[in-house]
Amino acid sequence: MAFDIDKCKIAYRKVVMAYKLILKSTKMKIKMKMREIASHNELLNNIKDTKKAYLLLYKKGSEQSECSLKNISSVNMTDDNIEVLAADVTSVRDIHPNYNVTTVPTLIEFEKGEFVNVVKGCHAPDFYKSYFENAVYAAKAASNDKPQKRVTVYSTPSCSWCTTLKTHLKKNGIRFSDIDVSKDQKAAQEMQRKSGQNGVPQTDISGQMIVGFDKVKINNLLGIQG
Repeated sequence: MAFDIDKCKIAYRKVVMAYKLILKSTKMKIKMKMREIASHNELLNNIKDTKKAYLLLYKKGSEQSECSLKNISSVNMTDDNIEVLAADVTSVRDIHPNYNVTTVPTLIEFEKGEFVNVVKGCHAPDFYKSYFENAVYAAKAASNDKPQKRVTVYSTPSCSWCTTLKTHLKKNGIRFSDIDVSKDQKAAQEMQRKSGQNGVPQTDISGQMIVGFDKVKINNLLGIQG
């Protein structure tokens, strides 16, 4: 029997492609990585050379803290480079005073080693997933010289204007976090605190709240033409 090297090359390419697809699908199912740290110095050493870093301060045995630990750990990420550091405030006492954290659980976000934001309380897994993915997207956009403001949409499944707003953002290539406030009471309270309003949709564009589907204002803030 003759040995057909061309057929072997084709078969090899097919195997490689199939393997890459398997890796890609597996990557979609990577669980959030969490690692315990024991001091503020250890925290600084871990975040000094990273574009984005996160620290969850929690209290062992606290219902809310256990909720937050569980929900963050359950998040499936498409980017396996995200790692959340964690510290139990009952044994690690030199971190929270440096960031004026008085309640736990609190998720602290760092950018290039600098403190930028906090998220207090326990939230649903979808909230954390959107939060992390939005940060990853913003970092990638910045590295491609295509910076985009951080966009978070507060919505509910039954809200028709919410759907219209999200369709508008998707149509114009705007990446956003979508938080269902009907399932996340903490997020609903945070939304109300920011805007003073209960209705949806509401959009947080880099800290500026827009109540309702104000197309003109949204377009102006995000540089959407038309």
